[in-house]
Amino acid sequence: MGDDISNRSIVNDVGPRDGLQNQEKILTPSDRAALVRALLDAGMRHVEVGAFVSEKAVPAMAGTGEVLAALNDGQDARGRILTVLVPNVRGYELAVAAGAKSVCMVLYGSDGMAEANVKMSRQQAEAAAMEILDKARSQGVRVNCTIAVAFECPFDGRVDPGLVIDIAARFLDLGADELCVADTIGAADPLRVRRLTARLVDGLDSGRLSCHFHDTRAMGLANVFAALESGVRKFDASIAGLGGCPFAPGASGNVATEDVVMMLEQAGFVTGIDLDLLLRASELAQNLTGTAPGGRASACLLYTSDAADELRSV
Repeated sequence: MGDDISNRSIVNDVGPRDGLQNQEKILTPSDRAALVRALLDAGMRHVEVGAFVSEKAVPAMAGTGEVLAALNDGQDARGRILTVLVPNVRGYELAVAAGAKSVCMVLYGSDGMAEANVKMSRQQAEAAAMEILDKARSQGVRVNCTIAVAFECPFDGRVDPGLVIDIAARFLDLGADELCVADTIGAADPLRVRRLTARLVDGLDSGRLSCHFHDTRAMGLANVFAALESGVRKFDASIAGLGGCPFAPGASGNVATEDVVMMLEQAGFVTGIDLDLLLRASELAQNLTGTAPGGRASACLLYTSDAADELRSV
């Protein structure tokens, strides 16, 4: 494949937020900022760096304002989108006050997950998201809306694809910059993914769509490829396979960033990410947390990288 726009794919690393929020070891804001810098050094241009949520409910996200301040201090931010998750209007206001220019809001494919995550009904969460969209439009803040449990909910079971399509269409019409379909508990399979994403791409602006997959049932990469075949070109992934939602029983790690980048590059897509440097970021994530499993292809990638270094030294 040539290097044209149709062959470009974007990877958004959510490790510093979604990956760390359920870890037993709580990292300092300094360590979290160091992890983000390692990802940026590898060529990542989209990173979810934290969340403005209740520190009591999600202690791993305490100090996200400090993380943003560290990253914005003397950093060249051109072309980089550093996003923070906000659960409600108060979280949005705190994020903007801390200098956030890009926020992620969560919508829900079920009432059960909305209640477990934010103590709201699905419709109440959508109303809060609409209010945030209005504020963001006037303040020049980029907004990503993510539909959680878009395939299956641990409380309410399978989610109607028609409902997901309706939510996606409404919020894109309302001005969301991006709409992400999330398999929060890793219950999707490639056929279901292909059917849903094909309908989304057919009816909506594919350039504003993305997908978020967990690897709970070892189908994360297959699901990424199924969405890729439908025409989706942006994917969430988590460095070293970190992940798991504290409010979604059964949710395990996200699909690993290094695996997704490797697959995209081997399939001929341009990501702009240096795999060698990405592996260093993965090693940092593993060292910092002590629990990050690393990508499934890490051993192979490390061997290939070491072999290439040896050839260069001859």
